[in-house]
Amino acid sequence: MNLIEPDGPGWETKRREALLSSIPQIKLSRIDLEWVHVLSEGWASPLRGFMREAEFLQTLHFNCLRLEDGTVVNMSVPIVLAIDDSQKQAIGENSKVTLVDDNNKPVAILSNVEIYKHNKEERIARTWGTTAKGLPYVEEAITNAGNWLIGGDLEVFEQIKYNDGLDRYRLSPSELREEFTRRNADAVFAFQLRNPVHNGHALLMTDTRQRLLDMGYKNPILLLHPLGGYTKADDVPLWWRMKQHEKVLEEGVLNPDTTVVAIFPSPMLYAGPTEVQWHAKARINAGANFYIVGRDPAGISHPTEKRDLYDAEHGKKVLSMAPGLEKLNIIPFRVAAYDKRQMKMAFFDPSRSNDFIFISGTKMRTLAKNLESPPEGFMCHGGWNVLVEYYRSLLPSEGSGLRESVPA
Repeated sequence: MNLIEPDGPGWETKRREALLSSIPQIKLSRIDLEWVHVLSEGWASPLRGFMREAEFLQTLHFNCLRLEDGTVVNMSVPIVLAIDDSQKQAIGENSKVTLVDDNNKPVAILSNVEIYKHNKEERIARTWGTTAKGLPYVEEAITNAGNWLIGGDLEVFEQIKYNDGLDRYRLSPSELREEFTRRNADAVFAFQLRNPVHNGHALLMTDTRQRLLDMGYKNPILLLHPLGGYTKADDVPLWWRMKQHEKVLEEGVLNPDTTVVAIFPSPMLYAGPTEVQWHAKARINAGANFYIVGRDPAGISHPTEKRDLYDAEHGKKVLSMAPGLEKLNIIPFRVAAYDKRQMKMAFFDPSRSNDFIFISGTKMRTLAKNLESPPEGFMCHGGWNVLVEYYRSLLPSEGSGLRESVPA
């Protein structure tokens, strides 16, 4: 479901309407704009705009929406737009508002609006399973947000662009489906990530393709789909991740002929089993019929205690039971680790567990920050050099950074 207005007289009319002083304006934050992007291209279909209260409540309490025809579709994360008291007063009885970006350029019209109370505590508790202080998305987008939510039908004037050199990777669901058709794919398996690709990831993806071939598929295509919206401050930024992914394909770690690399525009919530349903549902809309899921998907460390916030196995268990995801075949990770004997990433063999090293994302980032090299065979050389280049760029001057201890 595309919510972008086609060019033509109707587009011009709506654009002029959006500029009228009689229509109230809401300035979008960066994360708000990312959600407009998500909605406009149909990632959250059948949503037609920011959630009204009935959709919001169903999402919070049921993780799904019941449509008028009785169909149930998965929807596990609220896609909402917050406003404050003054904005609510300014909107008054108006049925439309104009959404503008940081430069006050009209981005969209929200019509047939409904304003309702933003119960932040309930939203946070039901989405994250805790109200502990320090949840990254909550601190960024909810804590200081307005006390009201506004929902309505969204009409977006043009495709959202970021002009960061990466827009060519931002393929919409319809564009991805066209690409899969062009490649004669008879199966599409999606891999969601927000980290650089190491050889363990690549092993999982190539193994999945072989499993699909063994099942009788002739041309399974991998959708390598890094998350491109908001991420927490210590994650590697998107531009550097995409540069690293390019090296992975250039060096043949993944086969470019059977891999489509694209950016998923959603912000990252770090909401564990609740959020992983959203990640899976969005990929269905893009044409995926297989989804790779691993340990603690969309997980995060507890913000105030020394433990993981979510059970590492719950994400894949929830996906296998989630209402509205029946069309998607869930492929659980096999556990990969660094095999010291073979000097490469391999599937973990418990019969010789002492031969394996588990290199966490934290350990990987710490090695790169210290400008050190990982064990040979952990990541392709070009990809690792990109990571080191990124962390070197953060140093005030060459060699002035403090070394961090590498986690065991």
